[in-house]
Amino acid sequence: MGRAQQNAVVELLRIAPVTDQLAARFSAAGHSLYLVGGSVRDALLGRLGSDLDFTTDARPATVEAILRGWADAVWDTGIAFGTIGASKSGIQCEITTYRADRYDRVSRNPDVVFGDSIEGDLARRDFTVNAMAVQLPLRDHGRFVDPYGGMEALARRELDTPATPAESFADDPLRMLRAARFVSQLGFTVAPRVREAMVAMAGEIARITAERVGAELSKLMLGTNPRAGIELMVDTGLGGYVLPEVPAMRLEIDEHHQHKDVYTHSLTVLDQAIALERGEPDLVLRLAALLHDIGKPATRRLEPSGGVSFHHHEVVGAKMVRKRLRALRYPSQVIEDVAQLVFLHLRFHGYGGGEWTDSAVRRYVTDAGALLPRLHKLVRADCTTRNRRKAAALQRTYDDLEQRIERIRAEEDLAAVRPDLDGNEIMSLLGLKPGPDVGRAWRYLKELRLDRGPLSREEAEAELRRWAEENLSQ
Repeated sequence: MGRAQQNAVVELLRIAPVTDQLAARFSAAGHSLYLVGGSVRDALLGRLGSDLDFTTDARPATVEAILRGWADAVWDTGIAFGTIGASKSGIQCEITTYRADRYDRVSRNPDVVFGDSIEGDLARRDFTVNAMAVQLPLRDHGRFVDPYGGMEALARRELDTPATPAESFADDPLRMLRAARFVSQLGFTVAPRVREAMVAMAGEIARITAERVGAELSKLMLGTNPRAGIELMVDTGLGGYVLPEVPAMRLEIDEHHQHKDVYTHSLTVLDQAIALERGEPDLVLRLAALLHDIGKPATRRLEPSGGVSFHHHEVVGAKMVRKRLRALRYPSQVIEDVAQLVFLHLRFHGYGGGEWTDSAVRRYVTDAGALLPRLHKLVRADCTTRNRRKAAALQRTYDDLEQRIERIRAEEDLAAVRPDLDGNEIMSLLGLKPGPDVGRAWRYLKELRLDRGPLSREEAEAELRRWAEENLSQ
């Protein structure tokens, strides 16, 4: 027995109590039940979770009737596609009637057609490693069904398609992006013919809605090796449609104007940011690391001295991030967080050898806000020089900045830098009614607080009155 089969036995035995109960109910009703697709693949890889996919010859109404009285909960949100969901003992199950769909190859939406065989159902799946099934119940030594060589492809860690790649991607262009996602998540490569089809058909991804593209991109970015997935996208031309700003970073370098390859640098920063993560993968940090320099192509200037400059690329980059992530329908908070990290990623380079005043340190912390831990990681990851002495010096300098932040934080409440007087106190002292002048006074006191640190009550009131005399009309 090979390693994959051993993995599968261990994983399948773990879920056997639920799957055997479920299979018994289907068998009693005269129907077959198979564990299928990604669940079989993950079992063979030794990474099966608690979300299981099944397929059956039973129609959805029959499936729902079989589940009633057994499952802890049943839902039919996917019934239009032949899927009924259920949960039992903490395991989520999706049971789908055999499918033999036809695609119009204009949209991605299939005409849902129920099939009559497990082999026919597997033929319509995206990749051969997802086109395997195990007949249940397991106690009867469930039959392993692999008509398209999925096991061999899994052993090679290679993505290939049951049909020709051209047919598969014409049916559903999102499968090209799923290939890049599986490269990131599972460490697979793509078969040569799959790569060729991706190159030829990259533009077909435009048929897919932005929401679905964004969802697949997020899964890719949260994988164990997103760099490999991004490289596949860029090398095949798919990246030009999904994240065109990324391949645009492959700037030409001539012998007179040398600078780092921005594209390769960004991928390295992504790798280094991931290495600094603690706990779960961080989508915001990873997107910021990949996109932090996307403003460089638009701001590139060849200097007469032979150098290259990218003045204000962080400002331009933040705007580009907002535009691209909005187009991909990302949540507004994700968009703003990534854009703010891109905007702030260069700020540290003004720190020099520690010349910042305490006021500048306060502003750095205040502008970063809740993003400060991520900004620390992004700035450290952005050091990709091969000069070990220079790299060590940069890290020591950032260590010094973090130590200063902690010292000032211990002396002041940097997490909530606010004016020394609130809005009600401002109105009372100046005799103002609610309105724009109160906001102007509040912002002035906040700037003063950032510059000088906490003020006494007397100092704050004196400064406020001085400001009012100079700025408020009498």
